[in-house]
Amino acid sequence: MPAQARSPMQAAEPKIPKDVLKLRSAVALVIHLGAFLGSFMAASLNLGLPAMGRDLDMSASALTWVASAFLLTAAVFTVPFGRIGDIHGRRRILLYGNVVFAVFSLLSAVAWSPAVMIVSRILQGIGGAMLFATGTALLTSVFPPGERGRVLGKNVTAVYLGLALGPFLGGFLTQHFGWRSVFVVNFLLGMVLVAVTMWRLRGEWAEAAGESFDRAGALLYGTTLVLLMLGFSRLPHGLGAGLLAAGLAVLIAFLVWELRARSPMLDLSLFRRNVVFAFSSLAALIHYSATFAVTFVLSLFLQSAQGRSPQGAGLILVAQPFTMALFSPLAGRLSDRIEPRLLASFGMSLTAVGVFLLSFLRPGTGSPIICAELALLGFGFAFFSSPNTNAVMGALDKRQLGVGSGILGTMRLLGQNMSMGIVMMVLALYLGGRQVDPASTREFMHSLRVIFWIFSALGVAGVFASLARGRVR
Repeated sequence: MPAQARSPMQAAEPKIPKDVLKLRSAVALVIHLGAFLGSFMAASLNLGLPAMGRDLDMSASALTWVASAFLLTAAVFTVPFGRIGDIHGRRRILLYGNVVFAVFSLLSAVAWSPAVMIVSRILQGIGGAMLFATGTALLTSVFPPGERGRVLGKNVTAVYLGLALGPFLGGFLTQHFGWRSVFVVNFLLGMVLVAVTMWRLRGEWAEAAGESFDRAGALLYGTTLVLLMLGFSRLPHGLGAGLLAAGLAVLIAFLVWELRARSPMLDLSLFRRNVVFAFSSLAALIHYSATFAVTFVLSLFLQSAQGRSPQGAGLILVAQPFTMALFSPLAGRLSDRIEPRLLASFGMSLTAVGVFLLSFLRPGTGSPIICAELALLGFGFAFFSSPNTNAVMGALDKRQLGVGSGILGTMRLLGQNMSMGIVMMVLALYLGGRQVDPASTREFMHSLRVIFWIFSALGVAGVFASLARGRVR
């Protein structure tokens, strides 16, 4: 008898070899665990900052550097490590990043002064840059376009699970074991990730092997970011303006060098010729600028202005990342079928509304209202992040994935730096060098409203940037 005929749909779906499936699952496991760890560290640390400030005698402005030192260092090194990963192998950079991240988590746990804490966070940021530069690139390397939105959605879900568990566990650890225990837990999780990477992840990915690394370009790039971010954080003082001017001058030198370099660290044609990549990256920068410092500000608000315990504050803050984790897989799957710019712009709009509503907080605002506003913010974040990442990585060829992933990570980190810079600037204007405590509640509440007004305005600008990318498909 003749073989049973197969439909065209069946004929178009060849069976995937088992070794390919095993490789994809191993890469997904390692990258998802790394995404969880990075976000868990950031979210759990926020709940320990007030206690750290009292223990190490740090003002509100100084505490912002505990977060900003990591973010600025990671921003400086993410694109260079993305390029190094393209040339020498992404698995190698990922493994080294996990080791560095874990080791300097332990140093942060034993920090005995503000200076030691800031230095350890700077060094931890180097490890973070290695992770940020390789994760999304590895996922994009091993998963085909038709599955990319789904796996990137799961990766975003891992990020948000870390953000969801971070406030609760960070508050619990701080309240019962002290803020240092937060870093100890991150060290232990980091070592687990090192072991899993060595055990499960085989092979190497280096599509740009044999090309040279642009050291001069990397130096100019890093100097530009440091000057611009330090200058921005010191506005409106004269020193801030001077640093910004110097940063812009070095930026011009960097652009001229990269346009002439034979093997540039950052291929500027990605922005000039690829409209989808350029505006998707800009949208990511704006979105993180408008959202990252929300948890930091609310942690201070809940514990200082409302007098809640670290654990109680964490239970409230979990509303946003829980909503993110719940809806990110759906947003990722939809972005494989629906135009990403529509989904991402919808998410950005909800983010702008959610941040604006937070500006109406008062010391007597109840928990249900705060949780509802955070849930709205989380819903908007979920529908922006996965579709936007899918649009960015889908616009690149394989030899550019490391740099593309690095640029996307840098946009996130620059946005986070700008978000913290806005908070630094506003807190300095209203509080000076004072700590956030019951005696300064009135000034802090004024600063809170101004911060969230600025964030909501950024969100509105981000909607237009998201729409301007045009059609992806």
